[in-house]
Amino acid sequence: MKLRHFQTLLAVLMAVFSQTSFAHFPFLECTNEASNIVCIGGFSDGSSAQGITVDLISYDEEIIASKTFNDRSSVEFQQLGREFYILLDAGPGHTVEVDWDQIKTP
Repeated sequence: MKLRHFQTLLAVLMAVFSQTSFAHFPFLECTNEASNIVCIGGFSDGSSAQGITVDLISYDEEIIASKTFNDRSSVEFQQLGREFYILLDAGPGHTVEVDWDQIKTP
């Protein structure tokens, strides 16, 4: 969990002190909820991720499921019994990966 906080802090500091501080960066937060994984995404400037594709990928680089964010910038995947990661790719420089062991449990 500490690594995630460090990554978030580093991203914020880079945004503040870079010439591109007016740019926005994507975020992706996933939670285990019953038999589903629910992910909420968006951008640091408050814009929605609606319509952007999110992939659930095995460590063998096989795309297991591919979905798009709904009008509330959320997406749901079924739980898996193996290791995986979730990829939000909104274009060059706008990618976020959430590893299976980083998914929060409420």
